[in-house]
Amino acid sequence: MKNVEVVAAVIQDGNKILATRRGYGDFIGMWEFPGGKIEENETREVALIREIKEELDADIEVGKFLTTVEYDYPKFHLMMHCYLCHLKESKITLVEHSDAKWLESDELSSIDWLPADIEVVDKIKKLVR
Repeated sequence: MKNVEVVAAVIQDGNKILATRRGYGDFIGMWEFPGGKIEENETREVALIREIKEELDADIEVGKFLTTVEYDYPKFHLMMHCYLCHLKESKITLVEHSDAKWLESDELSSIDWLPADIEVVDKIKKLVR
């Protein structure tokens, strides 16, 4: 099975968390934390800044490491490193996603997350209690 290592941004604005809906690929229409693959010779933080610029045309500040999730999808094994982040400016542009929502912690379970991202949602809920 192929191994895929990615980074994901849990972008906060006050008490709200940004969720993005996939506009492409096998999991189109499902919700995720934005991010993507780490390129050769990139640190996780640099990859995250690049990916958010590419996907949301936004600049972020990478904050505290939140968690690493490992999940077996049917075609690959995912290792996803998640960081709490903040937008440097409030504007985002959806480049690769079809929708985005700012959700309070008690609203996080109201959308159809990708399976690996559900573990991140559970971690966020425990932090906010």
